[in-house]
Amino acid sequence: MKGAKKRRRLNSKSKRMQKEEDDEPLRPMLCVKNINKLDLKRFDAMEECYLLDFDPFHSLNQTLSHSDSDSDVSLVAEKGQVACRDYPHARYLCLNFPFPTTPHQTYCEMCYCYVCDAIAPCDHWTSHCHADQFSKRERRSNSNNNHKPPPLL
Repeated sequence: MKGAKKRRRLNSKSKRMQKEEDDEPLRPMLCVKNINKLDLKRFDAMEECYLLDFDPFHSLNQTLSHSDSDSDVSLVAEKGQVACRDYPHARYLCLNFPFPTTPHQTYCEMCYCYVCDAIAPCDHWTSHCHADQFSKRERRSNSNNNHKPPPLL
């Protein structure tokens, strides 16, 4: 019976506090360190402001701190294989060494020369490493040279 009376008193106090809150811009703050889930749901429904004994963004800032150019989106997990990283790919498509931001001479074990269609580095890698999808003329001329018929004896 005492518990029921206390609940009624709390409810009447919370109604009075609600009326006072309409006039006051500040609300009471609670520390929710040792509150079980049911009580937390009740407090969450009643209160808007909590005192936390930890920084909720501390661990996120450490795991997500990186220097990507797009700060709006952060990749936190991958599932499965990625085509331009786990399978053979032209150097300009490499995800391990992004073409716009890394020296073109660098390559991963899956990179191949776009001009020669050979595993990177090819014999002419110093000039071929700069080739991308817009280097079709050089690619065509190289493929024409490689497919000449053998000389007649």
